[in-house]
Amino acid sequence: KTREEYKKEKELEEARKAGNAPAEVDEEGRDINPHIPEYISKAPWYLNAEKPTLTHQRAPGSKITDKGWYLRGATQGEAATKYRKGACENCGAMTHKTKDCCERPRKLGAKFTNDDIRPDEVIQTLELDYDSKRDPYNGYDPASYKQVMDLYEKADNARKKKKLQELIKQHSKDGKTDIIDDEQISKEMLENAEKEESYDSESIAPIQKLDPKSRTTIRNLRIREDTAKYLYNLDTNSAFYEPKSRSMRDNPLPNANPNDIKFAGDNFQRASGESKDFRDLQLFAWEAQSKGQDIDLSSSPSQAALLHAEFLKKKELLKNQAKNQILSKYGGEEYLKKDDNEKNEISIPQSEIYTEYSSSGKLIKGEERVIKSKYDEDIYLNNHTSIWGSYWENGQWGFACCKQLVKNAYCTGEQDENNTTTTNTQSSSLLEQHLNKLNEETPSSLKEKEKEKRRKEKKERKEKEEKLKKAIKEEEDYNKKSQEKDERNIKYNSLSADDYNVSDEQMEAYNLKRKRSDDPMANFKDEEY
Repeated sequence: KTREEYKKEKELEEARKAGNAPAEVDEEGRDINPHIPEYISKAPWYLNAEKPTLTHQRAPGSKITDKGWYLRGATQGEAATKYRKGACENCGAMTHKTKDCCERPRKLGAKFTNDDIRPDEVIQTLELDYDSKRDPYNGYDPASYKQVMDLYEKADNARKKKKLQELIKQHSKDGKTDIIDDEQISKEMLENAEKEESYDSESIAPIQKLDPKSRTTIRNLRIREDTAKYLYNLDTNSAFYEPKSRSMRDNPLPNANPNDIKFAGDNFQRASGESKDFRDLQLFAWEAQSKGQDIDLSSSPSQAALLHAEFLKKKELLKNQAKNQILSKYGGEEYLKKDDNEKNEISIPQSEIYTEYSSSGKLIKGEERVIKSKYDEDIYLNNHTSIWGSYWENGQWGFACCKQLVKNAYCTGEQDENNTTTTNTQSSSLLEQHLNKLNEETPSSLKEKEKEKRRKEKKERKEKEEKLKKAIKEEEDYNKKSQEKDERNIKYNSLSADDYNVSDEQMEAYNLKRKRSDDPMANFKDEEY
């Protein structure tokens, strides 16, 4: 081979791989994949292969043999006139049982009526190999596709007739009264159709090329120039990719500039365009259906769109009416109208620090404002000119402006400095005295104080016990006297002034000695306290 021939051969291979040229055909008329490497597609020298072939790669003796398929609806001879034992009870055929019968279940089967007994079906036993068992088109009848072809042919003929009628009308409008031949009309029709239907291969799909002469497509493998969604970010913790639906809802590169990214997630595309308007329309249709109106977006979208437009107009009118009513009643319309000078003013607070942000709000240029603390800073309370904690004296915090050590104190300026110094000195002297007292107290003195406290507590207990015993005796005597006396003879104001002053011991004695009706031991003799 010369250099030019070799160059032409390489160019043809590249064109076949790109899909610009038809693929090679082997001896049997099948296309050879142009992406198969040369060491596989090239036949060895001892085969003497004159044409391109792949027979050397196939197993010897592996030929596609059509072993047939099951005959559909075929029957054996004529149908029987009487029911036979062991036949189907429903239709009367011998080749299947009642549970396997494909006919409609009869009210009374052929076993009882002997009417309309069906003929026996043809039962075949085919020896199918591995591939023919798993071939989905094995036994497919191409003649069954003729109905689809006929339907498309009818549609094509109707389109041609309509085109002829349009051409005749066009000729009559132009004023051409000459007799037009059918050949002339058909030529013009074909020219117009070619102009209308001429399109590039890229508009159909990137996997096909259109031949303008024969108007047939040249088959080619898909060119995968676009980057897969899962290859934008190889981090395992990035956006989730669902392989079944080939969808990635989140942005795979959230920190990157969205203007520089080719793919920002399916949710970004879903929210673009007229998707918001469609969402509003869908919500309007659902709300209208819930209120009893007959609106369905899927069955009548144009009706729903018109009603939604009317609804928006009415809503705006009502809004304006309500606004006008409020303004007419309360006034204040002049404050809503802004002057030209106010419109030109920028409402955003200005600063001399230059900052530049992206569309997503990320800082591109300049320094970002850093918030120092979550607490409020530089807030002066009670007329102070300095914050709390700006002054320190004798282990206490205070204000530097007036040198006060009390947080809620009111600042009176420089005049109060002398007073505050005196109060601070007094407080400091009191603290020193208290500390000296604590130092004077020794552990021995503390023990003596505790002993004195215990003695006092014992004396108080003994006195209480004696008083209680005395009160109990008095209560017992009183109860005996009251039993002897008749209470009905006692006058209304017979109690003396001393009887109203009841001590704690007397009250406790009364509670101990009073009778309780719900007490099961009340009838027994009271024991001495």
